[in-house]
Amino acid sequence: MSQPVGQPLPRVDGVAKVTGSARYAADRTLPGMLYGSLVLSTVARGTITSMDLSAAAAAPGVVAVFNHENAPRLVVGYGGPPPMQNATVNTNGQLIGYVVAETLEQAQDAATLVTVEYGSQQAPLTLIDDALDQVYLPPNQELIVGDPQAGLAQADVVLKGHYSTPPHHHNAIEPHAIVVEWAGDSFTAHVSTQGVVSSASSLARAVGIPPASGRVLCEYIGGGFGGKTSLAAAPYAQFTVAIARQLGRPLKLVLTRAQLYSVLGQRAEYQADVTLGAKRDGTLTSLIHIGTQQLSRANESLYNPNRSVQRLYATPNLHTRAQGVRLDLPAGQFMRAPEVCAHFALETALDELSYELGIDPLELRLRNYTDVNPSNGQRFTSKYLREAYAMASNAFGWSKRDPRPGVTRSGNDLVGWGMATEMHAHDGGTGNALVRVDPNGTAVVQCGSQDIGTGTYTVMTQVAAQALGIPVAQVTVQLGDSNFPAAGASQSSATVPSLTGAVDKAGKAVRDAVIQLAIADAASPLHGLTADQVVAEHGYLFAAADRSRRVSYRDVVTKNGSPVQNTAAGPLNVAGNSCGAIFVEVRVDARYSRVRVTRMVGAYDCGRVLNRQTARSQVIGGMTWGIGVALMEHTMYDDRTARVTNPNMSTYLLAVNADVPDLEVMFVDKPDPASTALGARGFGECPMTGIPAAIGNAIYHATGRRVRDLPITQDKLL
Repeated sequence: MSQPVGQPLPRVDGVAKVTGSARYAADRTLPGMLYGSLVLSTVARGTITSMDLSAAAAAPGVVAVFNHENAPRLVVGYGGPPPMQNATVNTNGQLIGYVVAETLEQAQDAATLVTVEYGSQQAPLTLIDDALDQVYLPPNQELIVGDPQAGLAQADVVLKGHYSTPPHHHNAIEPHAIVVEWAGDSFTAHVSTQGVVSSASSLARAVGIPPASGRVLCEYIGGGFGGKTSLAAAPYAQFTVAIARQLGRPLKLVLTRAQLYSVLGQRAEYQADVTLGAKRDGTLTSLIHIGTQQLSRANESLYNPNRSVQRLYATPNLHTRAQGVRLDLPAGQFMRAPEVCAHFALETALDELSYELGIDPLELRLRNYTDVNPSNGQRFTSKYLREAYAMASNAFGWSKRDPRPGVTRSGNDLVGWGMATEMHAHDGGTGNALVRVDPNGTAVVQCGSQDIGTGTYTVMTQVAAQALGIPVAQVTVQLGDSNFPAAGASQSSATVPSLTGAVDKAGKAVRDAVIQLAIADAASPLHGLTADQVVAEHGYLFAAADRSRRVSYRDVVTKNGSPVQNTAAGPLNVAGNSCGAIFVEVRVDARYSRVRVTRMVGAYDCGRVLNRQTARSQVIGGMTWGIGVALMEHTMYDDRTARVTNPNMSTYLLAVNADVPDLEVMFVDKPDPASTALGARGFGECPMTGIPAAIGNAIYHATGRRVRDLPITQDKLL
């Protein structure tokens, strides 16, 4: 395989994962290790007036019990003041106590013995509608292009709609976990994190030591989805590091499934008011999108962006606004495909407009197609969305669709077809990587990044193998160590854009250095050639004009007497957009309004596809999650206490195999000329952004019932 990039190479870490040899953070056991268990608040707003730790401290095996009176003092980082530093309670489920014992069972039992009394309690606010008098507009969250009101006045048709998505929680199979050990004034922590370098730095700062004195390891991660992007605002990890130092023994903490719903943030509740103005031919004259989302009392960050709304369709007049209201809930958090909330509103409104105008939904989008970013007037570096529309619609058979809602039946089922555009704005950035060829001819790649399940180990193996001209079987990629060359967190679909260039650059530098050794060696069959007369393939260096003249990497590096290596910073890869088209068929039982998704076809423009198999995995994962968001997922709160009432997988429903049909995935696969990642763009989060809207649009086509509030449950259709 002389050109492994682009091939559907199976995951190089697949065997380790299916055989159980892959070790995750919670799998680590250290000599003398202690175990932690958390005590969480049971009120949303109030003050701790008393907290009795005596029974817990006297329980068998307990080493220490901490609360706000005796907990280590943390250095305040971003994300607001850490908890357990004073008696104030800001959210239900806030960390207020930490029990340490010799065994996990002893720690968990003792945590139940802590008793707490609260004063100054106030009724909590848990829903956006309860706090609309407290709207907050953060800086730089409003965009106005042209004159949106004049655009509405020019329109033949004006459509207005109100849309909403509920709070969602991350439900990674692997819970958050940390195992910490100190050596002098430095610590090593095994952490389930989407950013080993950023986590090491933030944890070190939290306990007041230089960032270089903290080391974070994360060889494998069992799902993150944005919930493990940073530990700077994760006090459970900060306190674990601080308490381990104070007690002088390794300490392990693994959050329970229920704790994941309160200790960490969530996808914030979201509402959008969308106004579209259009001519009779479907041309948009104005697009107004006002999004309101949940904020915590202490945090002003918005985590549900509207970037796809700003960039997707041609309109001379555009107004977007992202604002928040303060609720008594944990701070919001990034969650995979954060545009999905705003995008659901836009793509549903466009479907409604298509029926109002009597224009096919796909044709309406094509009439408003643009190769220029409406928000800034700049041309996209490449955009092949037209090709994606054509590929997916042809494969789905969209041209055979009867446009009339509620008329297509199969037995007791109403059949509906719906579609939506997908778009995700990925971040750019740069990373660093070390590539080394050892005397045995094998190559090692080291990078302070991490594989969160998306296939980074595999894709970087392909990139390094191609850059070097060495078989993929002879390349080992090492990730998940903050001591490796620094790289960013795996978020905003930025890993491939930021790492690919670094690995490719370092690999080519090593290849060139080995070629120089070969042509300088008088005994080499390549002696006397110039570097541009030598090619590297299959672990050998060949004379381009006479391939019988060759020498292996192993022979050259062995004769050199030491490994050949290079550390490179990848060229800056600019932020960009990946897009696609999704077509969905649903069947709705006419008697009970039970919805089944029976077909999904998607086609995507993500630049060059580096590995078709791992890219397809990202799509089918997004499609599956999109089904859950459309039909099931919904975090529910008790209005009296702001407590999550469904903090487990038996009542927080997720899409499972029985809910997912056969999924057809296609790629345009054309390189982006502006990409420094071998033509690829960030992509992983794109194939979910349009799924909920496409399903909702299909349900309308099947039933004639328009549901603007997710999830679309049976009661909303009866």
